[in-house]
Amino acid sequence: MTAPRAPRIPQRLGTPLSPSATRVLLLGSGELGKELVIAFQRLGVEVIAVDRYPDAPGHQVAHHAHVIDMTDREAILDLVERYRPHFVVPEIEAIATDALVEVERRGLAEVIPTARATVLTMNREGIRRLADEELGLPTSPYAFADSVDELEAAARQIGFPCVVKPVMSSSGKGQSVVKRPEDIPTAWDTAITGGRVSGERVIVEGFVDFDYEITLLTVRAVDPATGKLTTHFCAPIGHVQDRGDYVESWQPQPMDPDALGAATSVAARIVTALGDGGLGGRGIFGVEMFVKGGDVYFSEVSPRPHDTGMVTMATQRLSEFEMHARAILGLPVDVTLASPGASAVIFGRLDEPGIAFENVADALAVPESDIRLFGKPESYARRRMGVALATADDVETARERAKEAAGRVTPVSGRPRRPDPAPRSDPAPRPDPDATTYLPSNGRSQAERSSGEGRQESAT
Repeated sequence: MTAPRAPRIPQRLGTPLSPSATRVLLLGSGELGKELVIAFQRLGVEVIAVDRYPDAPGHQVAHHAHVIDMTDREAILDLVERYRPHFVVPEIEAIATDALVEVERRGLAEVIPTARATVLTMNREGIRRLADEELGLPTSPYAFADSVDELEAAARQIGFPCVVKPVMSSSGKGQSVVKRPEDIPTAWDTAITGGRVSGERVIVEGFVDFDYEITLLTVRAVDPATGKLTTHFCAPIGHVQDRGDYVESWQPQPMDPDALGAATSVAARIVTALGDGGLGGRGIFGVEMFVKGGDVYFSEVSPRPHDTGMVTMATQRLSEFEMHARAILGLPVDVTLASPGASAVIFGRLDEPGIAFENVADALAVPESDIRLFGKPESYARRRMGVALATADDVETARERAKEAAGRVTPVSGRPRRPDPAPRSDPAPRPDPDATTYLPSNGRSQAERSSGEGRQESAT
């Protein structure tokens, strides 16, 4: 790979939509992208938000919005040529990484954290080989397979249960636990259809009997005193996964001092290796690890804000999105924990576009709670449509509050309701020709008007 042009830390921040603008091209505009757009805009940055579908959450708040196939190299390069951004910031894995390599090689923009980091972390094989074979970090046993037969051989070698994943996927997509040999064909089909990009290669991981799993948000930012990159660690985040998807997280996760020391060492080594030895490699990294007693096992790393890190919107002085934006722009960061807190996912529950949400007031009545509704244009039963946040004096209370608030929000169909039919009245009775109609005084009955009776003649 050709050596990239040295990173360019902006010496000033301009005005959006003007010749002085500092511009960011954001590749991926989901809920994490939306919060990142807002963080950049608060610093006066012009944002071009890109995604594969229209009206993505980040599109709704950015200066410019584009819909492209982000695995299309030329489509990405066309946008870079058009806007000439200072920074290209990937927010998802399913990107034409060769386009990012080209952007970096030609010096068109700085790729965050680096093009190499994006290439490695998009591919489980690349990052696992870096962690294990180059850095010697503790990991679960693993193997790769290109067919059902190879998968069966790898699973038997590693042992049951084991976990099968596509080499290119995120958020649990295509992942399954194989408990016995009979599960292997289904696991293979799930993996090759659930990846972010087409391909028939999977990773088989030994099952770690862990006590808990954490995300250690690790920030690489410029130290204003030295002008060099330094590494900052947020308080560890505990989380629960269901079928590979995050459902709740909390901060701080209590840890044995030895385990915390091991975790920070693992995180520091992996994020440093993803840099370029200079100022390249800035930003936030979500380093996932399994913890068993005092032992820590590296699992994955994302070179961007992490879904479990949404809890920092409630717990830290600066959220993970604000820290990422600051680090990219060469500004100081602050990892101060302000309060224990937790997050809980609000799922769509419905399979339809344009849903609505009821009982939001009830959710916000939970003490020290807040919610974020992402504005995704289409809901699925298991799609993440929002998140509830809560703080408290302790983590357990915060977790209960977040789950209570999330549970009170009720997704409902957004289709217009049919108006209620008008109330039916009893049919009017048929008039009785023999009945007398009584009117107020000086009035006359229908019979009188018809017969002329009761007519008062004028006096002469």
